[in-house]
Amino acid sequence: MLVIDGSEGEGGGQVLRTCLSLATLTGRPFRLVNIRAGRRKPGLRPQHLTAVRAAAAICQARLSGAHLNATTLEFYPQSEPQAGHYRFDVTEAAGQGSAGSVMLVLQTVLWPLLFANRPSHITLLGGTHVPFSPSYHYVAKVACPAFARFGVDWQLALEAWGWYPAGGGKVTAVISSVSHLQAVAFTPQPITQVAGIAAVTNLPAHIPQRMARRAHNLLADAGLKPHIEAVRERGRAPGAGIVLWTTGGGASALGRKGLPADKVAETAVAEMLAFVQNGAAVDKHLADQLLLPMALAQGSSSFTTNELTNHTLTNARLLHQWLEIPIQIEGEPGKPAHIQVKGIGFTRST
Repeated sequence: MLVIDGSEGEGGGQVLRTCLSLATLTGRPFRLVNIRAGRRKPGLRPQHLTAVRAAAAICQARLSGAHLNATTLEFYPQSEPQAGHYRFDVTEAAGQGSAGSVMLVLQTVLWPLLFANRPSHITLLGGTHVPFSPSYHYVAKVACPAFARFGVDWQLALEAWGWYPAGGGKVTAVISSVSHLQAVAFTPQPITQVAGIAAVTNLPAHIPQRMARRAHNLLADAGLKPHIEAVRERGRAPGAGIVLWTTGGGASALGRKGLPADKVAETAVAEMLAFVQNGAAVDKHLADQLLLPMALAQGSSSFTTNELTNHTLTNARLLHQWLEIPIQIEGEPGKPAHIQVKGIGFTRST
């Protein structure tokens, strides 16, 4: 059994999610200790426990330590990934309302279900736009096009917004099956346009309009052509935020009581311009998310990123530990970097 120390590197939930994806794909059991040791509240939180249960459902895994706040988990796959209709609700793990990220749960099961023998239909309930997690729109507008270049075929739909702390969001996905992933060399693309959405639920319409207007003006001043949509939706509770995206990168900011709408927009624009003006192929968040498909692909994949994060470094070390693949990283933490990965050429069992 592979034993992984969750305190190494960034010490967060990404170690758990990568282990779950790879164990479900390969059938290899693992024992994870010191789960999320680097966080203020270590152990399995509702979204992490939901990811564990989701991966286990797909491969009928036997579990030990699968409960809230657990710091050690054992995961024993009992079958290859099984396609089907699945429903994963973060509130069931929490025992109450929760805004745990459904997008992180979805990314845990995406890679195993891609290699199932038929399409799968997934319904996820919880947080769709929450702190410290990729939002629905980031995944749909930035990650999806990048994943498609590997041959990933999936469709996403946002059926209800879920903000922190109330949750109540709903995302559905249809994941088609593939036999293999193809290698991709991501190269910098000229960026002239930025799209986005400024949204609120259960709040006045002038708030998203102010966020959109401020983001539009700042992006235009930087020489870009912005298209920012302002929307007012219904949800379980009040919430506000803005998400921006362009080829290879995105940025977002969430509102909170007392924070002016203009300031929310300025935060997102500053992050977007940091990526655009660097000239890298992918942003620091997508860099982390690309490593797993690169490791599974047939051939060598590569990209440049505007910032090498501890998340990316941790995931690279973990993938090497699981798959023993060569990963070349040129660059220093916190600075631009070039990464190349020679994939194992994983294929679906027949």
